[in-house]
Amino acid sequence: MRSQPIVGAAVFTAVMEAAGFRCQCAGECGNAHAKGDGRCQHEHDHYTSKHGRRVRLMAAPGDPLASNVTAARLPASALRAWCPDCHEAAARQARKQLPTAPADQCALFDLSAGEDHA
Repeated sequence: MRSQPIVGAAVFTAVMEAAGFRCQCAGECGNAHAKGDGRCQHEHDHYTSKHGRRVRLMAAPGDPLASNVTAARLPASALRAWCPDCHEAAARQARKQLPTAPADQCALFDLSAGEDHA
């Protein structure tokens, strides 16, 4: 019998069955997953290696930066199976892709913003 969360077991099981109980990361984490033909090889309740740790997949949005509130509202069909390693790495990769505002663009505390410097 496979492990599952106490709360949301039906959603978790639906996501895992659709994923074949295997992480669905296809490189979003920055790893090409060459050994898995482009898909992470981590499987739920299996071990990372002979002496490695046990993998516990999670059901989470495809967007690793989605908020917990957003994730809780999604149906099982909009969730993916992620291993913790891929999910964390994918979130780091996604944060790197976020646009950053130039420092001079924010005038919230700029007291001279309304003054004429001519």
